[in-house]
Amino acid sequence: MTEERLTHVRADGSAHMVDVTEKRSTSRRARATARLVTRPEVIELIFAGELPKGDALPVARVAGIMGAKRTPEIIPLCHPLPLGKIEVDFHREESAVRIEAAVKTLGVTGVEMEALTAATTAALSLYDTVKAVDRHASIEDVRVLAKSGGKSGDWEVGEEGR
Repeated sequence: MTEERLTHVRADGSAHMVDVTEKRSTSRRARATARLVTRPEVIELIFAGELPKGDALPVARVAGIMGAKRTPEIIPLCHPLPLGKIEVDFHREESAVRIEAAVKTLGVTGVEMEALTAATTAALSLYDTVKAVDRHASIEDVRVLAKSGGKSGDWEVGEEGR
């Protein structure tokens, strides 16, 4: 059995940026999610565009897109990537807004971090708009849902959740 090790940690324990210069560019995609959990009446205000700070969803969508584009600026060992497409969508639940972000690139490394950053930045933006009406709102269930492209292959979260 081959010993697994963290790709961003050298044998001496120091952090480093992985060398991707010899990797072949391929089409890569990733989807990630986050949920803003709040009260049902706040969900109503969000989807009606009637929060005290205004229509939260378009602002959160743009925040998510901007977050994905700036991922290497806030996650120290991420490579800057030419992102070809970023989508941020919102799904209404009884006591939550589920945010789903999808990111695509043609590059040498995956876009999971960009998808996670898009989803969480959108969730943070939503939190900022609801905190005046619900100080107990929370951001939960942040995770990658799927990825494709690259040497490690494709995978997707199954119905069992892991």
